[in-house]
Amino acid sequence: MQDELLLLHRAKSLDQEALAQVHERYYDSVFRYMAFRENDLQTAEDLTSEVFIRFLHAIQQKNAPQNTIRGWLFGTASLILKEHYRKKKRTQLTELDDALSEEWIEPIEKIEAQEDKKALRQALANLTEEQQQVLALRFGYEMPVRDVAETMNKSEGSVKMLQVRAIAALTRMMGSES
Repeated sequence: MQDELLLLHRAKSLDQEALAQVHERYYDSVFRYMAFRENDLQTAEDLTSEVFIRFLHAIQQKNAPQNTIRGWLFGTASLILKEHYRKKKRTQLTELDDALSEEWIEPIEKIEAQEDKKALRQALANLTEEQQQVLALRFGYEMPVRDVAETMNKSEGSVKMLQVRAIAALTRMMGSES
């Protein structure tokens, strides 16, 4: 925590090395969080970049986080995702998956994999917002339960229960489609 405060102080003074360290330290975690919530990897990369652009703007505008880089980045990532979903809902685009996998997948297997991914995304969308947040933080952002609890202003027990209920609900929803 002390290390993060020192890094934040250096970043606030626009120290290029500190800004690079912030990017290196948190980019992968923010990207995993975004990719967990947004299936398109290019879009997840764009959204992740937007988080760091806003961080830089906040520092330049003297609105930088006061005591935690990680919490500020997560909060901003969550806000950017909500903005993205609103915009996406208005445009109602159909996702095209033209990415080639590392191995050759037979056409039927590829279709089944796409259907499974679509079913999982639909099942995730049917969870409560809190359940989605917990899963995204735990598995996308790879936060420990303690950090998730602190971020969401909940007890560790509440976070664990939300996680268990979310996974159980996904299991039920995915099992009923088989």
